[in-house]
Amino acid sequence: MPPDVSVLTDLFRRGVNREGRGPVIEELGLRVGFLNGGAASDDARLSIKCGAFDAPSPNNCLLSLPFDGPTAERVLTPYVLEAVMRGMVVAWAPDWIAAMSRDHRDLDDPDNRTNAWVGWLTYFSKQRGTVPPLPAPVRIEPVEDKGTLIVLTPERFTVANPEHVALANRVRELLTRAGLIKTR
Repeated sequence: MPPDVSVLTDLFRRGVNREGRGPVIEELGLRVGFLNGGAASDDARLSIKCGAFDAPSPNNCLLSLPFDGPTAERVLTPYVLEAVMRGMVVAWAPDWIAAMSRDHRDLDDPDNRTNAWVGWLTYFSKQRGTVPPLPAPVRIEPVEDKGTLIVLTPERFTVANPEHVALANRVRELLTRAGLIKTR
């Protein structure tokens, strides 16, 4: 089969074996995860899912951050996280990305009922919709022509700070109203 993107995309969406023979592949796509092997408080993880079209959240990247230790001190800055997320967008073209601690993830959507989390930094592709105006101090920036990056706070986001948690909840509410986050 010639490498025609539109033909391959159509086959992926229909769940057809790309070679034209064999059984139908129900779930296409790729899932991969990476760990830094750090101790519990210094653990960093990257999970990527791409190439799926029918899942509740088909294409995403999740960067789980450490909350203590030398790795946290190096990476928990908006500058570093923005650079990482912009690279993820260019490399994988995900529908969304969230950069957040495990504690924040568990607090944001404890029952995993929605198709996206709101992290300290969150990215949504243009295909998901338009990011609405958000309250200060939230910063919204385009990522090339692909989507929008949301930075909740200029300082390190922590679930121990009630103002941070309230802001994240308010942003989640606004993003849900705008249709960027949906219930599964």
